[in-house]
Amino acid sequence: MQKKFLPLKIKVFELIFCMTSEKITNRFQTAQVLIREAGILAHEWFRNRSALIVEKKGEHDWVSEADHAVEKFIKKKLGLMFPKDGFFGEESGFLDQKNSGIWVVDPIDGTTCFLKGLYSWCVSIAFVVNNKIEIGLIYAPCSDELFAVQRGNGATLNGKPIKSSNAKSLSEGIVAIGYSPKQSIVATKKAFEFLLNEGAVFHEIGSAALMIAYVAAGRYIGFYEFHLNSWDCLAGIALVKETGGWANDFLSNNGLHKGNSVLVSAPGTKKAMLRLFSYAGHKI
Repeated sequence: MQKKFLPLKIKVFELIFCMTSEKITNRFQTAQVLIREAGILAHEWFRNRSALIVEKKGEHDWVSEADHAVEKFIKKKLGLMFPKDGFFGEESGFLDQKNSGIWVVDPIDGTTCFLKGLYSWCVSIAFVVNNKIEIGLIYAPCSDELFAVQRGNGATLNGKPIKSSNAKSLSEGIVAIGYSPKQSIVATKKAFEFLLNEGAVFHEIGSAALMIAYVAAGRYIGFYEFHLNSWDCLAGIALVKETGGWANDFLSNNGLHKGNSVLVSAPGTKKAMLRLFSYAGHKI
């Protein structure tokens, strides 16, 4: 009897899996349109930023009515299209519908740059199902660059495939370092010291999401920050993994809600970046 019904069970499993994959693909395609629309909205605010109402959330931590407006726009659209999905936004918090995956959204990553008229800011959207990042989207309106990934289907920049750098050492490219005064100054100083001793060049452009996306695109060879929230980095991490790079397990220890340290690298710089991680005081 077991042999008789085994093929049926397999077919049912395959059908369920196929349906799930189709639903994720539908969300991926829909979200690519949505993030561009959100980026256009954000850019309109950017062009008129002198009139923005700005609030201070903490030290070097600002939020404007643009952040709220863009997140509200994304949340409303996703709620209409996928009402059973959860939502976790930087400004509006967590809404868990418990029936599907969770959209993790940063309406404007790099708000300080946005407010100062710098171009290094973006909109970031990720979709997480069962602790796996299934979708990652990062759109930079000022350069009109859309980084996009659906897990297992390759990553693209404006529709063209991307891959991480071929660098084998930290002296062969640029390492990105994120920093906030709210984080460990000691750990960040250690990271800088390590890079200087390795003869590496480092950048900090004000948007963690963009810097991680640049690792996926081969522009940077690694990225480190002592602590980030999930909306800052999940989309970028998905991109890096899909392009052959490496990332630490950010979602461990409830990283979705509490945040975590972030370390990503090109394949050939993984060992060196792990040494940086250890030198900064993290356990490997």
